[in-house]
Amino acid sequence: FFQAEDGIRDKLVTGVQTCALPISGEIVLATITKLTDHGAYVTLDEYDNMQGFLHVSEIAPGWVRSVNKFVREGEKKVLLVKKVNPGRSEIDLSLKQVSKEQQKKKLLEVKRVEKGKTLLDAVKTSADLSDKEIEKIEDLIFSKYDFVYDAFLNVATNGVEMLDELKLPKKISSAIQEVSSKIKPPSVEIRGICELTCGKSDGVEVIKNAILDSIGDEKSRISATYIGAPKYRLSITGPDFKTTERMLKPVLDKIQKVIEKSNGTFSFTREESKKTREG
Repeated sequence: FFQAEDGIRDKLVTGVQTCALPISGEIVLATITKLTDHGAYVTLDEYDNMQGFLHVSEIAPGWVRSVNKFVREGEKKVLLVKKVNPGRSEIDLSLKQVSKEQQKKKLLEVKRVEKGKTLLDAVKTSADLSDKEIEKIEDLIFSKYDFVYDAFLNVATNGVEMLDELKLPKKISSAIQEVSSKIKPPSVEIRGICELTCGKSDGVEVIKNAILDSIGDEKSRISATYIGAPKYRLSITGPDFKTTERMLKPVLDKIQKVIEKSNGTFSFTREESKKTREG
C-alpha cells in the first residue's frame, strides 16, 4: 500500500546505520569492549557493532598513565572518527577531540532514535503490521523528517493532519495518532513578579481587571497568582523560550498601560525559567 523510492532510507533503520563504514569527522556512539596498555577497543553502536580502536593518545589531553581511569569496559562513549581504512576496515577514534556540546548533541540524537523505534513498535502492535510494512512507514517518515520521533512529536503537538502529505492509510494514521497521544510535548515556563500599585479608591479592582484583561483568551497558557500586596506572580508556558517571550511581552505591555493610565506604578522582575523534558 506504500510507494517509496529505493534508497530514500540511507540514514537509519530502527537506529542502525545502513552505510558500510563511518566517515572521518563523524561523531559516533561506541561501547568500550576491551582495554589494553595502548588504548581501548570499541564497537560502534550505530554501525552494527563494527569494531574500532581508541588509542591512548586520543583518550585525554596530556599523558594518560592508566587507560582505565578514563574509560571502562561496557561503558558507552561519544567519539570522533579520526581515520577510516576501508581496505582493512580499520577505524581510529578520538575521545579527547569531542566537545561537551558534540557529546550532548549526539546523546540527544541517540535518545530520539531509541524513542522513535519504541513508537514504531507500538504502531506495529496497534495496527497489526508486518516488519516490511513498518520499514515502509520509516521510509516515508524519513522523506520528511530527520528522526521518526520528530514525526510523532509533530502529531502530538499539531494533530495527525501533519502527516497528510505522506498519504498513509487510515489504519496507520489512526495508530500513529493513538501512540502520539501519549507523548508530552516539550514546553517552557517563564515566571516573574509584577509589583502593581494604584492610588484610586477602586485600585484593587483596577489591578485585578488589568491582569485578567491582559490574559484574555490565553488562560490555559497564562496564570496569575496573588502573593500579597503589591505583588502578583505571572506564569506563562509555551513550546519554546522564543515563542513564550513573544506571548509574554504584550501581556506585560497591556498591564503596564492600564496601571500607569490610572496613575499607578508597574514593575516586573523575572524568576528562574523552567524547561520540561519531552516524554
